[in-house]
Amino acid sequence: MNRRTSRLRSFRFAFAGLATLLKTQPNARIHAIITLAVVIAGIVFKLTSPEWCWIVLATAAVWVAEALNTSLEFLADAVCPEFHPLVKHSKDVAAGAVLLAAAGAVVIGLLIFGPHLLAIY
Repeated sequence: MNRRTSRLRSFRFAFAGLATLLKTQPNARIHAIITLAVVIAGIVFKLTSPEWCWIVLATAAVWVAEALNTSLEFLADAVCPEFHPLVKHSKDVAAGAVLLAAAGAVVIGLLIFGPHLLAIY
């Protein structure tokens, strides 16, 4: 297998992972809807390049946290299908990371969109 074929396969695996994330995780679908709404709002409010940078960074952080959380949950369930308190703690911490990323994204969203919304009134 040459490098190009190998690289294309790795992209296929990555997209398959994102598809699995969206198919299996209700919260990922919620993130997708919110991401779409934020992008539409950004277009409507004509965000500046620096504002878009913050929005993209916040959005990416939430998606990465959700993907890593899901990955950890799948792996933990495969390794230890029965209840184990350490697995529960691990899953809880990973879910907490998603919560932290989402809370940070909300704060960034308020800081970016707040002035635009206040200008309407």
